[in-house]
Amino acid sequence: MKGLLISKILGAVVLTFAALTAQAETIRLAVTDLVGLEELQREFGEFKDVLAKATGYDIEFLPVTNRTAAVEAMRFEKVDFVLTGPAEYIVFKKRSDAEIVVGFSRPDYFAVIVTMADSPYRSVPQLKGQAVALGSVGSTSKHLGPIQVMADYGLTPLKDTDIKHTSLPIAWESLKKGDVAAMGLNHLNFLKLREKEMNKDGGLQPGAFRVIGRGPDLPNDVLMAGAHVEDAVITKVRNAFVNHSSDLVSAILVGEDNQKYQGMKFIANIKDNDYNYVRSMYSTAGFPEYSDFIGD
Repeated sequence: MKGLLISKILGAVVLTFAALTAQAETIRLAVTDLVGLEELQREFGEFKDVLAKATGYDIEFLPVTNRTAAVEAMRFEKVDFVLTGPAEYIVFKKRSDAEIVVGFSRPDYFAVIVTMADSPYRSVPQLKGQAVALGSVGSTSKHLGPIQVMADYGLTPLKDTDIKHTSLPIAWESLKKGDVAAMGLNHLNFLKLREKEMNKDGGLQPGAFRVIGRGPDLPNDVLMAGAHVEDAVITKVRNAFVNHSSDLVSAILVGEDNQKYQGMKFIANIKDNDYNYVRSMYSTAGFPEYSDFIGD
């Protein structure tokens, strides 16, 4: 009887250990700018499968409704890894002490200030007192980047300009009609809008527009790990990006929304202070605590 009891206890221990091991082999992944499991699977399904093969871990998607939900999920250990943008990273770092795993570079990812070539606005300081159209509140390259560009050129954007937040197509039309003196946006968005303009009947040629301000290349999008994730797991995931880079790049480009990563490279030596320029953006926007997502 005593031997049977010991066998049962040992069996229970083995089963418990096996369950814990199985749990440890599953990592949970969220992406902040996608809502719903269907969208996650469509954009990142191939990427998830390739990353799972490269790491040996099972990977589960965790859909999140917004950025705040994602950071809370990380804080309470409901998600292990989150892919997000540079503006979101500093809030994650502040609120959850997340660790950078790897950067997702985005070529030609910087903010520009654009005016009409025949307007009187030929330099950023000349925008003082004028209306400037920007994209969605809290966007790294359509809001925070452009206002920091204006600050870099000597303006105090919140005081010196009349900022209008709207969609990029509306901002573009407002610029052409003269309803705003300038617009701030991502350089690649500018090129796409300009090309679309040129190709439509009666559209303006590229020379009708002038870039009067350009910011530095923005920090990379970043894959973060929660403070609860073991170092060995983080190292294994990071090494997968280094050793299987081309396969993972090809997989991420399957998603339509992920075409912004065309020509990308995974950067494994990203440091927290690489994001200090983004912290400057938050201060310029009036949020120097870095603890809340602007626009949520």
